[in-house]
Amino acid sequence: MTSLQAREYKRKRAPSQRSLATRQRILDAAEQVFADRGFDGATIRDIAELADEPVGLVHHHGGGKKNLFQQTVVRRAEALSCARMNALDSAREQGALTLEAVLSAFVRPLFDLAMTEPRWRSYAHLVAFVSTDKRWKDISARHFDPTAQVFMEEMRGLLPQASRPWVAESFVYCVSSTLALMTSQQRIASLSAEPSYEADQIAHLVRFCAAGLHA
Repeated sequence: MTSLQAREYKRKRAPSQRSLATRQRILDAAEQVFADRGFDGATIRDIAELADEPVGLVHHHGGGKKNLFQQTVVRRAEALSCARMNALDSAREQGALTLEAVLSAFVRPLFDLAMTEPRWRSYAHLVAFVSTDKRWKDISARHFDPTAQVFMEEMRGLLPQASRPWVAESFVYCVSSTLALMTSQQRIASLSAEPSYEADQIAHLVRFCAAGLHA
């Protein structure tokens, strides 16, 4: 193959801007449908309708419902992990870490991301599904557990009397509480007789989790 032919082949193989935009619409639609209906309740037809694309094109980009769900979860996982690690690095730079600072570095980035892009609230539903369904344990192991292990080690350093299983159990409680706050704020509002602000809720959540770990 000549260099000219190679360039032409590469040009043909590279996805066009239109193709990339179509894929983005499909993943956005999949994220919303999976968040609203769960993996089992969602259909490719639902996703195609929301994306305003043919069913066949959704299959082309997604490779089937299971693969599309995995793609939808994975596409934001690295950004979330990076945000959490950056927050932890910033906390370290400010001096000796406290348990509250470690928890805040884990909890707050998800809400910060949702402030700039509301779709992250739908993504939180997907993370909750992945966390509780053994079908997706490989996604958790590959894309969420490495960051979780870093935070757990920081917690163990601050709680030397605690065993690893105990810290792991407590960490899962903190993750569940974080996802519950992100996905259940309407429920909090309906139960509360007074207005509640997200910044106060996040601070409350960090104190709540820290108190449980200290107990």
